[in-house]
Amino acid sequence: MNTMSHPAKRWSAAILGATLAVAGAVVAAPLSAQAAPNVRAHTITGYWQNFDNGATNLKLSQIPDAYGIVAVAFADASPTVGGITFTLDPALTSALGGYDKAQFIADIATLKSQGRQVVISVGGQNGAISLPDAGAANAFATSTYALMQEYGFDGVDIDLENAPNLVNMTSALRQLSGLAGDDFVLTMAPETIYVQPGGSYLALIDEVADLITVVNTQYYNSGSMLGRDGKAYSSGTVDFQTALADILLDGHLRADQVGLGLPASPSGAGSGYVNPTVVNAAYDCLTVGVNCGSYKPAAKYPTLRGAMTWSINWDASNGYNFANVVGQHLGSPPVEPEDPEEPTDPTDPGATTWTAGQVYVGGDTVLYNGVTYRAAWWTQGDVPGADQWGPWKVV
Repeated sequence: MNTMSHPAKRWSAAILGATLAVAGAVVAAPLSAQAAPNVRAHTITGYWQNFDNGATNLKLSQIPDAYGIVAVAFADASPTVGGITFTLDPALTSALGGYDKAQFIADIATLKSQGRQVVISVGGQNGAISLPDAGAANAFATSTYALMQEYGFDGVDIDLENAPNLVNMTSALRQLSGLAGDDFVLTMAPETIYVQPGGSYLALIDEVADLITVVNTQYYNSGSMLGRDGKAYSSGTVDFQTALADILLDGHLRADQVGLGLPASPSGAGSGYVNPTVVNAAYDCLTVGVNCGSYKPAAKYPTLRGAMTWSINWDASNGYNFANVVGQHLGSPPVEPEDPEEPTDPTDPGATTWTAGQVYVGGDTVLYNGVTYRAAWWTQGDVPGADQWGPWKVV
């Protein structure tokens, strides 16, 4: 997650090559049947900055309602390996006129009373959390749960911008879920490279899919990546979002566990910013099959959770353009187009086949060579369609 404006990250060619070499080896995982409790069907996940980097400073109570899930960025590493702590940034507290811990906790409670979720985010661009062993996994679970108890967080957001230790992170999240109970909220914001087929985050997702609320891949600060169809797509396009999201939807996650992560403004990322209308187009493509680019998703996913943005603060600096444009759209996406109707039979069901010897009077209808005609006056023996001035007129 880009905590301030930085150049795009340079990916290791060796890592990229190793990841993409197994692009055809996607193994679909069994999907859990239970959706995350109490989370809005379609919503935006937004990151609240616990630091001052030039974006608009905000209290939690000032966050627009469009943000149904708020990720507090970020937790700090504790002296115990794997453990985390959290403290309000003193510079931010001062900039907000003395925004203290008691107000912060009260604001979390207010957001939750509005049917929103608040999670503590772990990682970020400068995050240094690692889980090298079972002890670290336990420290992560217990310290995160302690913060949930202390501040009222609903769960945790995993935003580690490196490859997580699969065994120990899986263990930590399962321990944490066991402590937190059924209302536990787990979100993730992996970089694109790690959710390519064979990627480390994709492996973690498969291990804890039954715990996940939503995964919002960061479709920014990225080079070209492979889509579900094995073709390369460039960032900053509808195709990049839809083709890569379809990888997660290929047996790894339910649609309600998938969101589209984009920066709220050009200042929010080194590269990959798109107008929010492009996010809406990608959402429409995945949910109802309209406004797609060249990539056509394997299916329609009407329960897609929504979108994510870095950050709420940068969105505030940009007039809340992301929240207004995307948030309103999530509430009223386009209606799925109906299948075209079968063409109607142009023939008159009351028409009889024309016979040369039959007498017809005005108003009679006949069927001749698949076309229905109506007699304008008395006639016998006049072939329908043979004379434009004759008695027969096409119905």
